[in-house]
Amino acid sequence: MTTVTPQRRPSHARIVLAATLGLFACATYSEKTQLARDAAQAGDLAGSEKVLNKFLKVRRSSELPSEWKKETVVALLERAMVLRGKGEWKQSARDLGVADKQLVLLDIARDAGQVGKWIFSDSAGKYHAPPSEKLALNAFNMLNYLLADDLSGARVEAKRFTITREYLGQQDQNPHGAFGSYIAGFVYERLGEPDTALRYYDEALQEQAFPSLRAPVARLAARSSYRSPRIRALLGEAEPPATATRNTTTLLAQTPPATTTPPEPTPARGAEPGELLVVMNVGRVPYKVPERMPIGLAIGLGATWITGNTAILERSALKFVIYPELVPSRALFNTGNLSIDGHEHPFELATNLDAEIVREYEALKPKIIGAAITRLIVRAAVAEGARAAGNQAKDGAGAIVGLLAALAAEGAMVAADKPDTRSWTLLPAFVFVARVPIAPGPHQVRVTATGSGARETHDFSVDVKPGGFAVVDVTTLR
Repeated sequence: MTTVTPQRRPSHARIVLAATLGLFACATYSEKTQLARDAAQAGDLAGSEKVLNKFLKVRRSSELPSEWKKETVVALLERAMVLRGKGEWKQSARDLGVADKQLVLLDIARDAGQVGKWIFSDSAGKYHAPPSEKLALNAFNMLNYLLADDLSGARVEAKRFTITREYLGQQDQNPHGAFGSYIAGFVYERLGEPDTALRYYDEALQEQAFPSLRAPVARLAARSSYRSPRIRALLGEAEPPATATRNTTTLLAQTPPATTTPPEPTPARGAEPGELLVVMNVGRVPYKVPERMPIGLAIGLGATWITGNTAILERSALKFVIYPELVPSRALFNTGNLSIDGHEHPFELATNLDAEIVREYEALKPKIIGAAITRLIVRAAVAEGARAAGNQAKDGAGAIVGLLAALAAEGAMVAADKPDTRSWTLLPAFVFVARVPIAPGPHQVRVTATGSGARETHDFSVDVKPGGFAVVDVTTLR
């Protein structure tokens, strides 16, 4: 008679324990980078940088990773934002530029069938950046170049921003790039290209009113014939009749440019005021964590994306979906104040990346859950196959062997099903801007980030030349 010893046949409890431990065998991206976020939350940017350099397998931030794995590009984005917070604009610009070349843009409109795969289970694949991250990358890099006093580099980054924004517009997606358009307009204004500057400002005004653009638009409009309904509204100009528009167009085509767009009178150089652009980036966007959901609730959320026979989900053991859930960062700051030489000046909210990230995720969530359920069905089907094979065992042990085989097969697949939690977790949640005309000479600037009962003050000394400008940036990541 054949006997089965305990050593050769694992117990039911051991199988379940092994399957449960398997769930935590491989950490996800957000779990691996938790220490970097914790350090940033505490205001320890150097500590956050150290964690990320270890993740990237480099000794210092002057080095780029030598090999590109599935999470490398996202970690490089994180380091670029930490370097911004430390005021290392050139290294931050380099990291963002290198990451930009590695990124694949997530085309939500065309790739809806694939998006669940990318976000739910294909964590080993190339990272697909959502529109909010891609546009923010170009916008922040424009600022890096401005802060490094490199208008040529800022111009190149503005062109990259435009390519991405126009591509998203062709896919019938609202690109929500007001912040990038605002900064691009500033870049071209300082490059002395009023037409292009006005077009960018017009893009920014399409999404929200920027009172701070009233004076710049008025200056530029005096040297440019470009108009739009928003520009005219800001200038207080009446919309011309259709016939007048046609006649004006004909006249402009026949008249030399010098007579149709006379240059703005320029006062003596010493009398020209300067301008201060202040950008404050506070908080951190929500990020993804691995989540487990009971099958009943998952089917309700992702029913339209389920394929296959759900009858095999009736057995409850290990029947849950694993997917990336978006959670708030719980950062400290969400607003702030600006004073120049002791006088208060208002900030404007240029972009709410917190809301943008949530909006994009919620639009994709049914597909994410649907993909997770599809994977669950596959796991259940494999488990049932193993159960059927095990049930054929002799000597009355078939039911036990079938159960253990099913649990072992399904548990192994659950352990391998790691949700893709990759995202730019150190992206600021709120971006504020202020533009203040100031007299030439030295000035004292104070930016105070506030929120949740906490405060953080940053002081700067700036010296603005006649007709020149200065840019101040505060990035707290808290």
